[in-house]
Amino acid sequence: MKSISLYKDNGTWLCRVHPFTKAMYIAAAILIPLLSGSLWAYGAAIALDIIILASGKSLRRARALIIFSFTIIATIFIIRGLFDADNTVPLLSIGPIVFYREGLLKAMHTGAVIINMLLSFSILVLTTKPEDIADELEKSGFSPRLSYVISSVFSIIPQMMSTMDTITDAQRSRGMETEGSLMQRMKAFIPLITPVVTSSLINTRERAIALEVRGFGAKGKRSYLKEWEKHRGDKAMIIILAAATAIALIWRILIWLT
Repeated sequence: MKSISLYKDNGTWLCRVHPFTKAMYIAAAILIPLLSGSLWAYGAAIALDIIILASGKSLRRARALIIFSFTIIATIFIIRGLFDADNTVPLLSIGPIVFYREGLLKAMHTGAVIINMLLSFSILVLTTKPEDIADELEKSGFSPRLSYVISSVFSIIPQMMSTMDTITDAQRSRGMETEGSLMQRMKAFIPLITPVVTSSLINTRERAIALEVRGFGAKGKRSYLKEWEKHRGDKAMIIILAAATAIALIWRILIWLT
């Protein structure tokens, strides 16, 4: 049976880190470069993301997200480099096409933001079970419904991908051509996507019924299969990340005041 989450337990230290520590890292990795406003800060954050993912043996699985983001980033470079309102200094010419320095710098900044966000979120998504995130949120006092919604966000994409693969195989067995020219794939798109959307809606309804039958909305104290205690490393890392974020915020406020 295929997993319906991007999580994979590879036995590394990163899988054993508490979900809240990873969430705090995401906040720090995004906020500190944002508050500094420097490309160097984004470069340092991206380098740290890569080191963490590589040490946790998850960098290869994060590669697909980065490759996908390059299409968006390339589009941003083209649009900003050619048509940004602040463009004044030509930097690169390809025939009649002129790319400007201001637009390319803004595109680099936006691209760094996207890559940093994808890599930092990958640290949590690729090395943490959605169920563990939901359980830890509930233990901290969050509503079970909110915890369920958050865990569902992490599993909906791989679940739809699994459903898409199943439906594609079923349609191929019926003689449908799902590969070939662009026009052929466009013809196969609607017969493929319609069952995927319908199946997702049915699964959502069935899951909601199953949760209510199992006492999802029941009141009272809940018990948990897994008790995940934070160790000293988690506590120390949360304190360090929170302090670094606070220092960056104070530094930015002082700059604004002066």
